[in-house]
Amino acid sequence: MFQTQDERRDWQENANYFIIENMKILANDLKRQYELYAPEFEQKALDVLRGGWYILGQEVTAFEREFADWIGAKYCVGLGSGLDALWISFRLLGIGPGDEVIVSSNAYIACVMGITMNGAAPVFVESDRYFNMDASQIEAAVTPRTKAILAVHLFGQTCDMTEVMRIAEKYGLKVVEDCAQSHGNHWRGKTAGTFGSVGCFSFYPTKGCGAFGDAGAIVTDDEELARKFRIFRNYGSEKKYYNSMVGTNSRLDELQAGLLRVRLSHMSELNAERVRLAGRYSSLVRNPLIELPAVRSGADCVWHQYVIRSPRREQLMAWLESREIGSIIHYPIPPYLSQAYQYLGLCKGSFPFTEQAADEVLSLPMYNGMTEAEQDQVIEALNEFREKAE
Repeated sequence: MFQTQDERRDWQENANYFIIENMKILANDLKRQYELYAPEFEQKALDVLRGGWYILGQEVTAFEREFADWIGAKYCVGLGSGLDALWISFRLLGIGPGDEVIVSSNAYIACVMGITMNGAAPVFVESDRYFNMDASQIEAAVTPRTKAILAVHLFGQTCDMTEVMRIAEKYGLKVVEDCAQSHGNHWRGKTAGTFGSVGCFSFYPTKGCGAFGDAGAIVTDDEELARKFRIFRNYGSEKKYYNSMVGTNSRLDELQAGLLRVRLSHMSELNAERVRLAGRYSSLVRNPLIELPAVRSGADCVWHQYVIRSPRREQLMAWLESREIGSIIHYPIPPYLSQAYQYLGLCKGSFPFTEQAADEVLSLPMYNGMTEAEQDQVIEALNEFREKAE
């Protein structure tokens, strides 16, 4: 969309005027992110529609190649969603009834569903101050039934993958990475998704590399495993009407793949912009009632969300709303306390830090195309928040 920095600056100045007049800042503005590259998205959509091939065609093949190259993996297989990436991964790794998978206690519930949809049991481990699995507690959770570790890279930064892989190798465990919120971040220079047997990605519209509908993928260095994913996603068929396994229908479609190729071509600048926005929050927000997020030593962060903590969260949310500023809670209910997983028998108090975080976390407005004028309003409101604000 922008040929020069001057063009981008002009667009932002116009957007600043609009924001000042309307005074409404969304927690996430998907339309703004579309507008950044609207001509490219629209041209790609027209190309696909006019091409007349809509399922498993050249756009999917090209995206799989380009995404694998960007991540640093040998193979990518496009799927229908991030949840499909998870449950199919465990299915094809042979994990099912009687098996256990270690996972963070504050992971999004889809991560747990990827385990339980195969009949396996989640074994939860407390989270750390970075909102990811506390790697120091993993080994104590290993039992003779443990078959895998699900490393969920939450909010845009990685788990301690050195420790995760050490434990996995010691006990002969598979490692699946959930990279739904971590598109292009690293642990000690190595890209998230390339440590374990499989890296699972969601391209839900709010993600860093977001589609315009549901979409997902896996990456792997295992050629045979990649082949099985391609067969399984297409009804278990490698050749039409010849089915070698009982599979499913989970195919990344041509339109979403084409639009993702446009987004992927801009990911370096998009991630850099989010890092810049996060840096402004971190340097300019100063309020003792607000705890800012930290980044683990050895990791970088692509800031899928900028998540603060406050013991006065409800009052803070109301205060921001009074200033016409949106915010989101990620996530208010840990999976093990949800009605869906009552059968696991875990009760409140099982994971104190996770539960405290669930009561205090708040995601601030964070999206590509956010202007400094918008962000300044958020920062000003945060700094003006006081104990008795309503």
